[in-house]
Amino acid sequence: MASRVVTVAFQGVEARRVDVEVQLTGGEQKFMVVGLGDKAVAESRERVRAAFAGLGLAMPSRRIIANLAPADVPKEGSHYDLPIALAVMGAMGILPPDALTEWAAMGELSLDGRIVAVAGALPAAVAAGAMGLGLICPEASGPEAAWAGETRILAAPSLIAVVNHFRGTQILSPPKPGPMLDGERVPDLRDVKGQENAKRALEIAAAGGHNLLFTGPPGSGKSMMAARLPGLLPPLSPTELLETSMVHSVAGLIAKGALTRTRPFRTPHHSASMAALTGGGLRVKPGEVSLAHNGVLFLDELPEFSAQALDSLRQPLETGEVSVARANAHVRYPARFQLVAAQNPCKCGMGGAGRGPCGRAPRCQTDYQMKVSGPFMDRIDLQIDVPPVSAADLALPAPAEGTAEAAARVAAARAIQAQRAGDEGSPLNARAEGDFLEKIADLDPPARALLAKAAEAGGLTARGWSRTLRLARTIADLEGAGGVRRVHVAEALIYRRMTTPAMA
Repeated sequence: MASRVVTVAFQGVEARRVDVEVQLTGGEQKFMVVGLGDKAVAESRERVRAAFAGLGLAMPSRRIIANLAPADVPKEGSHYDLPIALAVMGAMGILPPDALTEWAAMGELSLDGRIVAVAGALPAAVAAGAMGLGLICPEASGPEAAWAGETRILAAPSLIAVVNHFRGTQILSPPKPGPMLDGERVPDLRDVKGQENAKRALEIAAAGGHNLLFTGPPGSGKSMMAARLPGLLPPLSPTELLETSMVHSVAGLIAKGALTRTRPFRTPHHSASMAALTGGGLRVKPGEVSLAHNGVLFLDELPEFSAQALDSLRQPLETGEVSVARANAHVRYPARFQLVAAQNPCKCGMGGAGRGPCGRAPRCQTDYQMKVSGPFMDRIDLQIDVPPVSAADLALPAPAEGTAEAAARVAAARAIQAQRAGDEGSPLNARAEGDFLEKIADLDPPARALLAKAAEAGGLTARGWSRTLRLARTIADLEGAGGVRRVHVAEALIYRRMTTPAMA
């Protein structure tokens, strides 16, 4: 006898159909799982055996072959336990022959027959719905899978509960989606005293989605301001929420099906490896750049990251996705994030622009900042010097404006960008390119002349030209200006002054 149950294999955030085919044949009593599975898949045999024993069922005294088709697609993870067990039950006649024809299944089995939660319930439910199937998943994963919309979800606590449901002795009700959380409270920008230029840069970066670098001595408030960026950003749109949640689902970061519209804010330690940042490992899991998709990636102590790890970010910064190539896998993850970084001016932290107690200035500063490659720095739109906070600044009362006021201006600027783009281009200036960028910039002659002069002076690469133009467009949007004027280009060039030589 033979039986078939549909499940999925994950390739990035995409869930690809896999058919679990089980056949009982004559010959030596043996349980074989074939189809290019990893160690966790091979161990499914023992978990299925134990789960059957926990239900008081004996495995058939025949040769059992479980084939995971297509056989040339790598299968990884423990979520194949449930579909294998259900297919074996179908072949044994415990389940009606047509019971599972309209369902896909995923879940790990414990030794007593309980179905344990697994990662990836949301993309699996989306894929099942696209195939016209429902999804059988662990009870703990039901609230997450229910976010897939119209897909039918059967969230079962145990293997026996699934059997009883299809035999009509116990009906499982569909799960409800998990809660929509407000997210953690974001610190207020009003807590930052002084640093008006850095606050201005932070607001511009939030308005246009631009990359930002703070350079200043320890204690000047670099990390403090970066932590306040999420409060300036609008909540995730429904499309962005689904994209971001699917990445987090594959990574196993969604607890009890709870989602949040707060944009991701990832802060990896500077000891993070290239695989930790871009994704990889044995099962090619998403890295920090993908976990920050539609949000912010904050790299503190930028020069302390390895050069290889930082340069691996250059491609996702341009394309908005990361391609992880391994000998046994080639996986793409979305990675459209906003980069915010912070660094000290030199190793001792005090030698900014050749000043301070550093005895090796400016050599110390040059050597330290040269750890970050020029092509990487060219992808950062705003590069801001953050001076030390003086005692006079600390004695000042709290600023009159905080996060709420800045966020309102950011929201107004983003609304202008979205309305201007329509269906023609990107709703964020930082992603505009080509003819669309030239069209929305609407440079007047003095502004174009200034930008051309900067390029002729050798301070702007072709990428730098486009990024300066995008930045100037955002500055104009914050002012509500129709076109980009000379003053907007001048301010944009100031923010790129670390790569632009002074012009006469």
